[in-house]
Amino acid sequence: MSFKLFKVKGIWHYRFQVARARVQRSTREKVKGRAEAAAQRAYDAAVVRTNGGNPVPTLAELIGEWQAVHYAPVISAAHARSVDTFARLHLHDLGDLPITAITTERVERARNEHLKTHRPASANHWMRILKLLVNWAVKRKIIMVLPWKVVPLKLQKRPRVILPVAVAAAWFAAIDKAAREPGAGVAVRLMLFLGLRESESTSACWDWIDWERATYTPGKTKGKEAEPLPMPAWLVDYLQPLRRDSGLIAAKKNGDSFPPGFARKAMLTANDSCKTRGITPHRLRGTIATLLSEAGVPIQTIQKFLRHKSPMTTMAYLEKNMDLAASAQNKITAQIGMVWRKSGEQQESVPTEACES
Repeated sequence: MSFKLFKVKGIWHYRFQVARARVQRSTREKVKGRAEAAAQRAYDAAVVRTNGGNPVPTLAELIGEWQAVHYAPVISAAHARSVDTFARLHLHDLGDLPITAITTERVERARNEHLKTHRPASANHWMRILKLLVNWAVKRKIIMVLPWKVVPLKLQKRPRVILPVAVAAAWFAAIDKAAREPGAGVAVRLMLFLGLRESESTSACWDWIDWERATYTPGKTKGKEAEPLPMPAWLVDYLQPLRRDSGLIAAKKNGDSFPPGFARKAMLTANDSCKTRGITPHRLRGTIATLLSEAGVPIQTIQKFLRHKSPMTTMAYLEKNMDLAASAQNKITAQIGMVWRKSGEQQESVPTEACES
């Protein structure tokens, strides 16, 4: 809600701020429902005056304006699809409401409706898109503040899968066998070993490889970064027989680029074949990030490798390996001198050095 109601001697009053101007008036109503309607009309009128006389858009109208501005070259295709799906399937009676009328109660009711057919994680994603759209209206000063306050649902955190090193070679062999196009296997290898997103692997060009320095500089990325990425020696050798002067590195036989989700079926087949679950293009980025971390690469370097704006984003990609913690524990206890030996049914500690009295 963009205004606050309060009572003075049984009469409801409202207070709000628009374009740094503070407004406080009486609704002349004793019934709260009528007072809210009167306050909403006053707030909308004030917004219209500060918005050059333009009416407050409905959520559906706002989405149309957002899509007209954020066309494909500006944002990622996946991001555009998320907003499009939200607009077509998940407005939940909010579409015809002016965005100033999207209150906390209405958002909570719409989220509950979403939860009837979707998981809590999906409901949080739904909330993020709604917030993204209306915050865009705030940024454009169509409205001054977000008109609701709803806390995301708490989710049970579960460890996410990474591609096990022991089966990686067999997994890629299964990808090559299952893929209809040879270029699909090339693209999937770029996802893992260069940490490329799916869309970045399908737009990768030969021109962006520096063969002398063995680096690859993405020329088309989600965040518009151009960070040279080191190419492992085996990847250079793998790509050499396919080398071209220009064009796409991974493409269909006819030279066209792969569509979104091109490797989904092949990955599912490889997962079944190698008994790996949930390996997706995004989890390949999580795999290389985790393996780099386990190899001792600093988080700041991994951040640059994945081209993240914030190290906190990179941290979310790293999975915990308790085997490393156990190995470190053994080294620490050995350094301390806590060595153990079996003596019948009991175990006793044998300190390496006695403490001086």
